[in-house]
Amino acid sequence: MSVFTQFTMSLDGFIAGPNYDIGRLFGWYAGGDTEFRMPGVERPFRISRASADYLREVWGKIGAIVTGRRDFDVSRAWGGQSLLGVPMFIVTHQPPFEWVKAGSPFTFVTEGIERAIELARQAAGNRDVAVSGTQIVQQCLRAGLIDEIRIDLAPLLLGAGFRLFDHLGSEAVDLEILNVVEGTGVTHLHFRVVK
Repeated sequence: MSVFTQFTMSLDGFIAGPNYDIGRLFGWYAGGDTEFRMPGVERPFRISRASADYLREVWGKIGAIVTGRRDFDVSRAWGGQSLLGVPMFIVTHQPPFEWVKAGSPFTFVTEGIERAIELARQAAGNRDVAVSGTQIVQQCLRAGLIDEIRIDLAPLLLGAGFRLFDHLGSEAVDLEILNVVEGTGVTHLHFRVVK
């Protein structure tokens, strides 16, 4: 079981363009010949066979997701459905009262990222915990809570936007490369965080 993060990123390190635009980054989701369905998404993606095999393996091992309140709000609570059908833990200072109820697919954690990761690990059992949300990933990296980083590298330079690896402090983070998968319009990079 590992705690990992996965983002599509441009070669110059951006995970979204100005105004959080991700359209060009995610062109690889429509550039292949293999239909790929993500739970909760009506329209299937068209990605390469290599990317489909890679994502099925990675996403099939996820047992819980940790993210932040900004992702929760921007995504409009994913239509009230948990991503991939697994428990989701939302790190927040103030839980949205309309979602704090029995049967909610979301658990709101006000005690910080360490507690959110702890709860997610318990819920995931022997499966992986995926961490999402730029600020949450940055906090987890600074706290040494991320075991693996997966980057879906898009072959473009955005030039401006939002970076995942800003605000990490002055300490270097050493990585060991575990795997590289070449898809159509994307290169999947898998690293272990050396601790």
